[in-house]
Amino acid sequence: MPRPVFNGEKCKACEMCVQACPKKILELGETFNGKGYNIVRCQDEAACIGCMMCAKMCPDSVIEIHK
Repeated sequence: MPRPVFNGEKCKACEMCVQACPKKILELGETFNGKGYNIVRCQDEAACIGCMMCAKMCPDSVIEIHK
C-alpha cells in the first residue's frame, strides 16, 4: 500500500502538494519544523493511490512515496 513520507525539516508549508493531491488527503499539520513552518501531513494514508502528484509538485523534494 503506498504512503507519502515527508521530510519535515525541508517543508516550507507552501501547500503545493495539498493542492495537487487528487484524493485531497494532505493538510497542514500541527507540528512545526525547526524553521517554524507547519509540516504537511497525510490525514488518511489508506486512501493514498501512489500517484506521486504531491511529490512531483513539491519544489523542495520533501515527499517520497513508499510502497
